[in-house]
Amino acid sequence: MIPAQFHVDILEETGRIIPNYKLVVPEFVIHELEEIKKRSRGKAKIEASIALKITESPQINVIKVDLKNRESVDDALLRISSVLCTNDIGLRKRARERGITVIYLRQKKYLAVDGYSGL
Repeated sequence: MIPAQFHVDILEETGRIIPNYKLVVPEFVIHELEEIKKRSRGKAKIEASIALKITESPQINVIKVDLKNRESVDDALLRISSVLCTNDIGLRKRARERGITVIYLRQKKYLAVDGYSGL
């Protein structure tokens, strides 16, 4: 929900740091955003709406990935990712411990890469 919070064009920024990239969003992330939008008010609802709108971009591929029994969204992201875009500090740490490259917002104005896996 970075674009709404910090007015950062994540598609443009991703292209800057990874020139030949393909953004993939699992369906379960879309469902999580829809739930946030449905149960929230104010700022959180607007941020979820903007995030959902961005997932409709032709630069983003939505893929079907099933959550395993009792698997959290974070655990599933760690299971399927080789590069993960997140600003969640706990998820970033867990990803780096598993050798997953992390793209995150730095100084509230641009994306940065933590760990390099041949991008």
